Amino acid sequence: MRPAELAQAYLDHLKVERGLSPNSTNAYRRDLSRYATYLAERGIDDVVAISEREVAGFLVDLRAGAPDRPALAPSSAARAVVAVRGMHRFAVREGLTGSDPAAAIRPPTPPRRLPHALPVDDVLAMLEAAAFDGTPKAMRDAALLEFLYGTGARVSEAVGLDVDDLDPEAAAVMLHGKGGKDRVVPIGSFALAALDAYLTRGRPALVGRGSGRAALFLNLRGGRLSRQSAWSILREVADRAGVRATVGPHSLRHSFATHLLDGGADVRVVQELLGHASVTTTQVYTLVTVDRLREVYATAHPRALE
Repeated sequence: MRPAELAQAYLDHLKVERGLSPNSTNAYRRDLSRYATYLAERGIDDVVAISEREVAGFLVDLRAGAPDRPALAPSSAARAVVAVRGMHRFAVREGLTGSDPAAAIRPPTPPRRLPHALPVDDVLAMLEAAAFDGTPKAMRDAALLEFLYGTGARVSEAVGLDVDDLDPEAAAVMLHGKGGKDRVVPIGSFALAALDAYLTRGRPALVGRGSGRAALFLNLRGGRLSRQSAWSILREVADRAGVRATVGPHSLRHSFATHLLDGGADVRVVQELLGHASVTTTQVYTLVTVDRLREVYATAHPRALE
């Protein structure tokens, strides 16, 4: 079997049997395509001919780069090695190969990056700037930002919602998370009010323009809002609000978690709200709040500093 054929079989397995999201599947596809190209350049066209040397060499190649291809960051290289290791484990499990050449290869450990949360004042400025006029677009943007900050949803989860996923009477929403895992999270009163305004006066003006009738958040053509468009809305609103801090696709999600923990929320409750499989993932936010506590302590306690 050729490496490219094995890669496709593994991708089919991830999509059908593991329920991987389209975004995750596409990331695996890009990484495995790099791997297949690397092997082809070295004349390896059968998976049984792959040795530990080739897998290790692929990792070195990712980190070194080439004149026509920049070197990958440790986090990106680690993701690619994880994809390759998973594919070779799959090949052994399915009886396609007799040994796993990637078993001893470990992905590089990326430096731990703390999530970047916006100050509360910056978030409030963005929420105010989103609803700068009464157009359907402004009502949608305000509802989107209030929803992201009020629920901690990922951008992909927000744009994937249908109107029927909302339960305004229960003040809750069903979010469809990674790996096909659904969770119900509460919606605050400000987000509910913004959603009500959008659904009542904004969305009806958009839905007639296209085919996204089930989608909650619509683009100006009436179709489902894309992740890229939602990200553009965040940047546009941040610029209008005069926010100087770097704003990324998950800035409001990070802010949601950090502000909850700052307010005394239990880390396991925040874990459930964010949809993290492990509390270890959520605990990275506690490092941010400890830094904040240290800052307050240093400025407020009379014996903290000389």
